[in-house]
Amino acid sequence: MSTPTGFMEYTRQIPADRDPLERLNDWEEFHKHLSEEELRTQGARCMDCGTPYCHTGIELTGGTSGCPINNLIPEWNSLVFRGLWHEALDRLHKTNNFPEFTGRVCPAPCEGSCTVGLIGKSVTIKTIEQEIIDRGFDEGWVKPQPPAKRTGKRVAVVGSGPAGLACASQLNKAGHTVTVYERADRIGGLLTYGIPSMKLDKGVVQRRVDLLEAEGIQFVVNTEIGKDISAQEVLSQFDAVVLCGGATKPREFDIEGSHLDGIHYAMDYLNGTIKSYLDSNLEDGNYISAKDKDVIVIGGGDTGTDCIATALRHGCSSVTQFGTHAKAPLERDSVANPWPQFPNVYTLDYAHEEAKALYGHDPREFSIMTTKFIGDENGKVKELHTVQIERSVDETGRKTYKPVPGTERVFPAQLVMIAIGFNGPEATLIEQFQLATDRWTNVKANYGEYRTNVEKVFAAGDMRRGQSLVVWAINEGRESAREVDKYLMGSSLLP
Repeated sequence: MSTPTGFMEYTRQIPADRDPLERLNDWEEFHKHLSEEELRTQGARCMDCGTPYCHTGIELTGGTSGCPINNLIPEWNSLVFRGLWHEALDRLHKTNNFPEFTGRVCPAPCEGSCTVGLIGKSVTIKTIEQEIIDRGFDEGWVKPQPPAKRTGKRVAVVGSGPAGLACASQLNKAGHTVTVYERADRIGGLLTYGIPSMKLDKGVVQRRVDLLEAEGIQFVVNTEIGKDISAQEVLSQFDAVVLCGGATKPREFDIEGSHLDGIHYAMDYLNGTIKSYLDSNLEDGNYISAKDKDVIVIGGGDTGTDCIATALRHGCSSVTQFGTHAKAPLERDSVANPWPQFPNVYTLDYAHEEAKALYGHDPREFSIMTTKFIGDENGKVKELHTVQIERSVDETGRKTYKPVPGTERVFPAQLVMIAIGFNGPEATLIEQFQLATDRWTNVKANYGEYRTNVEKVFAAGDMRRGQSLVVWAINEGRESAREVDKYLMGSSLLP
């Protein structure tokens, strides 16, 4: 333990963000940093609990409680408090291949289940995690560590998102020769195309990819398995195949007028901007622009929030985000949402802060449903019709929505983004490998085993579990690597 009374002596502190109006002028990361003294003080707030729920990743009532990769949080908090940063980095890397990613984009379920949070504000875990790994890179402590010898076994990893990269990293450590296939022109999956640069700088992603490449992993871009290379060819060339292609099939939103020009799926909008920014700093114009448009984002999750931030940087006239959920309470409901569940409370995410600073109000509309789109004489969307709703959940967990009479409204819109989630993986790989699927169309493979119905083919990450958190993808990438190593060698020393 850092100090037995630290949680009573010190208050929670997180780094300030750059001014919302200032950061709208660029695509740089928006978080600032705490000083070393401040970080050590925050580490001192950790109680080193007898049962530290912060690193016991479990799923409760449909949400994640604690860290799915079981980060040894009390240990590296204590090391930071004592100024032992290199040792803290070693401890962090024991469980997490990519803390520079989770420290930036993870919603931190560890903090939601922190014991200090029972009686006050939780320990600043996520900030300390990011600072440990960033210092490690700055000091030159993070270096390529290729395996001492190779096993002679070859493994193909399909998909270079967090699950694929974690799996490849672990298999490479075990001495296998790993090739990662990515259909996009850059490695990283949703870390590169999906999460905007202001949340995760793409230089941070490339830095890790360069390190993995220096350790011996081969990356192949612009290559889609099932199209550019057949499944049978991959199976014939490799001793094992791990499918980490993600859950990228968008959930359809089929209502009156949904065919109109100007209505797009969120990932098409986000990825077009990211690619144009990386290719030409947006000078090529190869993206869907929100400039001078009234923008509506349908969907209340993180993807929809990223659409708000992107539209604001494009220079939209207005932006509104629709969610079917009710506005969350200001304080955790101790009965309906008890600790150690992730706290469902009202907060302003980074994009909401920016919109509020620009327009003077939270851009979200709660408990609202779009009933139809209306277009102009040229077939372009011009407005949305909505109604307020009452949402209920039955005993099976199925949500139902009841319109509230007299609450109909009309919103002007020249650009609409659909951000209501995903319906599992795309069919190409599934059909080519003749894989069994579950009732949600995800690849069928038991958690902890990751074996599909096809010999020597494994599946992990969102492709197996459905749309989820980056930290769960890393968890499954690491675990599937261990199972592949067992399959190839008979046993495994991988964690």
